[in-house]
Amino acid sequence: MEYQFVRDPIFGFRAKFNDEQALFGRWLTEEINTHPEKLNQLLMIIAQAKTLQQDEIQLLGQEVTLTLSSAEALLEANVLHHQDDDLSQYQDDALMLDEDGLMAVCGYEDFVALIQAWCEFIRFKYQ
Repeated sequence: MEYQFVRDPIFGFRAKFNDEQALFGRWLTEEINTHPEKLNQLLMIIAQAKTLQQDEIQLLGQEVTLTLSSAEALLEANVLHHQDDDLSQYQDDALMLDEDGLMAVCGYEDFVALIQAWCEFIRFKYQ
């Protein structure tokens, strides 16, 4: 997984990823960022997932949901879980949901390294 962290004087801390993993950047930048309560919750979930064998833990965000297991981390945009009837009102407009960039996955170890690097970059200390 390739990524770059940037501290922008206007927009603050940002994470940039390659196209396949772009949702991780959006999630870190928009959902997690430097919010201490969200970071503490995320670090607790990471510790819990390490001890689980089969089960998954979910962290529901405003736009993106993290599903974490001891094997992998999956990010899915919440729009993927809308019912078909929600989109049926746009049927006459020939609009379709573009699912590119709405899901990303990586291994558990890569995810832990990413979160540790993010915390180090923003100088966050676990509380």
